[in-house]
Amino acid sequence: MREQAKIYLAGHRGMVGAAVERALRAGGYENLVTRKREELDLTDQSAVRDFYREEKPEVAIIAAARVGGIHANKSYPAAFIFENLAIAQNTIDGAYRAGVKRLLFLGSTCIYPKLAEQPMREEVLLTSALEPTNEAYAIAKIAGLKLCQFYRSQYGVCYHSAMPTNLYGPGDNYHPENSHVLPALIRRFHEAKERGAPEVVVWGTGSPRREFLHADDAAAGIVHLLQLDNPPNWVNLGCGTDVSIGDLARLVKAVVGYEGQLIFDKSKPDGTPRKLTDTSLIQSTGWNPAIPIEAGIAMTYGAFLEEMAEGRLRC
Repeated sequence: MREQAKIYLAGHRGMVGAAVERALRAGGYENLVTRKREELDLTDQSAVRDFYREEKPEVAIIAAARVGGIHANKSYPAAFIFENLAIAQNTIDGAYRAGVKRLLFLGSTCIYPKLAEQPMREEVLLTSALEPTNEAYAIAKIAGLKLCQFYRSQYGVCYHSAMPTNLYGPGDNYHPENSHVLPALIRRFHEAKERGAPEVVVWGTGSPRREFLHADDAAAGIVHLLQLDNPPNWVNLGCGTDVSIGDLARLVKAVVGYEGQLIFDKSKPDGTPRKLTDTSLIQSTGWNPAIPIEAGIAMTYGAFLEEMAEGRLRC
């Protein structure tokens, strides 16, 4: 990918998109095109096609999506599947119609089966049933991945996908119901510290294990993939190591400086015991993450405090 290439970055105001923009600019890629949601509705096919025709980017990075935690996915499945299908279809097909030769679509490791063998390899896609709680989102992301794969095979364009694991970092969503586990823990421990609450309760036993990747590492991986001449059709983007929810909660507790008790409510469900990606494919291309989770949480809590002080916390 040439430094002078005109690059369209969809979703630049989200956590991942903002990290990708920082990584691109740090790498000397300054010819970036972005649009706010109010300026371009990615679910509007006609508007997206007009945008591509007018701007004529050489490269497109699709980091835009409707996202949320378990509660949001369970509560709004129709919105999740409709909006994410529309975004994928419009941005990928619109790019092809406008002559864009290189496109990277950002998905999620929730595309893999609920009972996939751990760690999850790319090849387990569509081998058994999905996790029901985020099925709508997963189906839309699988459709985007397959659109890239089939446009590449039929039309000869270099359209490919990256499937990041659980991401966190500056600009995350800290909504009390719709956020993911790590930002939810950061907010919960911070508010408990501010109130002087004697305890913080975390659902379940704390034994399930999850993998986390800092958004800046994910962005570095995305830029790396765009520099490959022949990238995989889709590839896992993770760190290849996991942590128990209990240990994660203890890490957040220590970083925040909360001195009360941590209680696990074992009457509440644990969910899937383990979710870990096999990262051997992306490692074989020469990429590895650089930010350990302890340092990443500290960086993220610092960003949380800054965003809150400046009145721009997403919650």
